[in-house]
This record gives sequence, C-alpha cells and structure tokens, in this order.
Amino acid sequence: MPIEKRKIIPVWEAVRSVLDQTFELPTETIPLEESDNRYLAEDIKTTHDVPPFDRSPYDGFAIRAEDTNGASKQAPVILNVIDSIGAGHVSEKTVQEGEAVRLMTGAAIPKGANAVIMLELVSERDSVHIEIRRTVLPGDNISEQGEDTEQGTQILKKGSKIHPGAVALLATFGYERVKVMKKPVVGILATGTELLDVGEELVPGKIRNSNAYMIASQIKKIGGEPHILGKLPDDFEQTYTGIVSALERCDVLITTGGVSVGDFDHLPAIYKKMGAKLLFNKIAMRPGSVTSAADYKGKLLFGLSGNPSACFVGCELFVRPYLLNALNADKVHLGVLKTELQEDFLKPNPFTRFVRSRVEWRGSAPFSVPVGLDKSGSVSSLAEANALIVLPGGTRGWEKGSEVTTLLLDGEGSVWPWDLAEKSKL
Repeated sequence: MPIEKRKIIPVWEAVRSVLDQTFELPTETIPLEESDNRYLAEDIKTTHDVPPFDRSPYDGFAIRAEDTNGASKQAPVILNVIDSIGAGHVSEKTVQEGEAVRLMTGAAIPKGANAVIMLELVSERDSVHIEIRRTVLPGDNISEQGEDTEQGTQILKKGSKIHPGAVALLATFGYERVKVMKKPVVGILATGTELLDVGEELVPGKIRNSNAYMIASQIKKIGGEPHILGKLPDDFEQTYTGIVSALERCDVLITTGGVSVGDFDHLPAIYKKMGAKLLFNKIAMRPGSVTSAADYKGKLLFGLSGNPSACFVGCELFVRPYLLNALNADKVHLGVLKTELQEDFLKPNPFTRFVRSRVEWRGSAPFSVPVGLDKSGSVSSLAEANALIVLPGGTRGWEKGSEVTTLLLDGEGSVWPWDLAEKSKL
C-alpha cells in the first residue's frame, strides 16, 4: 500500500487541534470518602456561616469589656466566675456586670459578653474570682459568626480537582455525597506481533507489552478509567476489526505502535478505511514525531508511538489535556517552570525536543537535569523523570546554563508554553 506524504505541524498546533475536539461526560453522585482526585460537576457553596456562631479562639474568660475600664496593675478589676464551658457547649447563663464565664477554645460566646481575655492574662484568686489588670476592648478575641465565610459563598468551582483540602471543605459543609464528572473510559490497544504479555518469558525477537500498562497508569493519574483491551498483531484486517470493536467499549481509544511508515504500520490506512477525520499524523517533535490523532463519530483515537518514551510523552502532551478538558478541569496542561539547563545539547535539531529530566532546587533556583538515555526507546529514564525539558527546534543547540522551559509531570498548569513564548518556537 503506497504511503501518503505526511504534513508536519508544530506541537502547539497539534495540542490546539486536540482541544478543539470536545465530548460531554455524564455526571454521577458518589460518597465523599470516594471522591479523592475526582472532578466536581457543580459549584460548591457554603451551607452555613463559618464560624456558625460567635466563638472564642482561645482558652480564657468571656467578659463585658466595659467592666475593665480603668483596670491596671495598681487597680485591678475583680470579676465573679459564674460558669465554665468547653467547646461544643453553650452557657445557659447571661453575663451581667462584674461577671465572667470561663471557656475553652471554640466555645460559643455567652449572652451578655462582648470580649474574651486570654487565660494567661488573668490571675485567678480562687475558684470563683479572677483579677484583670488591663483594659479590654469590645470585640477583643472574638471570632464573629460568618467572619471566615458567609452562607451561600462559592468555595469550590465546577471542574475543581478534589484534594484533601477540598474534602475538608466538603465535610465542613455537610456534603456527604458529591456530584462529580464520570471518569472517561479510555481503551488501550497495543499493536505489534513482537509483543508478549507481562507474565510471558522473553524469547528472541520479542518484548513485553510495557506501553499498555504505562499508559493505563498515566490515565489513572489524569483522572480517567483505563481498560487494557489486549494486543493486536501486525495484520491490517485484524487491527482494523480490533479497533472498530474497541471503540464500542470506550469514550477514547489509545493505540500504541503501528503509526510509523514501515510496511507493518497500518494505522494511517486504517483511519482512512474507517472514514475517521485525521487531525494530525506528523508533529515537529522528538520523541514521538509520528504521534497521530483522528476523530471517529465524535470519539478520538490517539495513535501513540510504540517506543516507550515517545509513547509516554505523547500521552502527557495530547491525551492529558483532551481528557481534562472533558472533565471541565480548570488546569489541563502540565505545569510550566523556567529552569537552568545542566547539560549541553549542542546538536542542531529542526524539531522541538522533550527531554526526560529531574527538576532540582538549589536554594531558590530550579535546575533541570536530564536523566537516563535520551532515546525514544528508552525506558529507564521514565522512572527517574519528574519533568520534560522543552528545547525548541530550529536552533543551533543548547548550552549548559541556558534558561529553558520545563514541564512538570506532577504539576498542573492552565497555560501551555505557547502562551509563554512565540508559537513558531514550538
């Protein structure tokens, strides 16, 4: 079958074309304790004031501030302690002139009191009398009802990722069940007659199918539900049938391998036979220049490289923003950081390079240190990397000490580097 000439597009254009494709996910309501790392399907508002009543932020005594007018070391004021309460309790007594109520941190301010004096600023004469040697002002040491948040205030936006702090807010306001976006179901198919299952013994000419499990892990981290659908041999008809069948069981389909230009790389022709709308099949990037994407009846197919590092990078750059966009996430890209390059890359390259690396901090300065073998088929570098150094193409190379854009694999960002640099460089 003749191979069609591929049109090379810049990375930013490929990302943009993916984000132009949208699909709607349903929502589901789940128990709060199962909501970690899910994405909210609605805005969350406070159901009451915080604090819900006037309360004491300290251990101390609730008093009438006017009873301390003129108090000093030479002329202390003596008050009668009429009650003692802890957090979760409310005094049934009303503070009158010359009286005080002992209370613990978090306790409600009793009626009649308008200030709190901290325990360490009071001398206790006996079990029912205290001595105050300073003037206290109305409102001192009182956390007023609603001073933190008023009822009806929006505290979490639709699309927010639920993390421990968000769980604390949801629990505070009684959200026992939470409405979230349903996880997108992502099918994963590996192509290649050379592939073995993970548990099979190695034989000459064969390799284990690591890509499918790597991609599944990435999908979980992104927020999707991966389904490993097996592997397909290097046969056009079997691969075609397998892909069409797999699309019936998922929202998005990822294939690994079969996207290059060899005799057994059938995916470009399969897209054509299916009638899928091709978004791209050649990107000016290394690794993963043959990464492809196509739309088939509203479902996106991602064709990632069979080389592990190229496959990994393609998933982070293109699959990640597509899925997070569907989840209504406010941050769909990898976080962006400017770092100092710690190794020479002097070879000119017409394509943008994404180098597996580690970001390290020395004092307040971030450095990016390449890790492992910088080849698309390298696996070991993926275990150590926490970032991707971005080296725009069309340059004479990069020297150690250069400032470079770095994408954080464990960070979230609302912008892609094209918003931080000229589009033509990416």
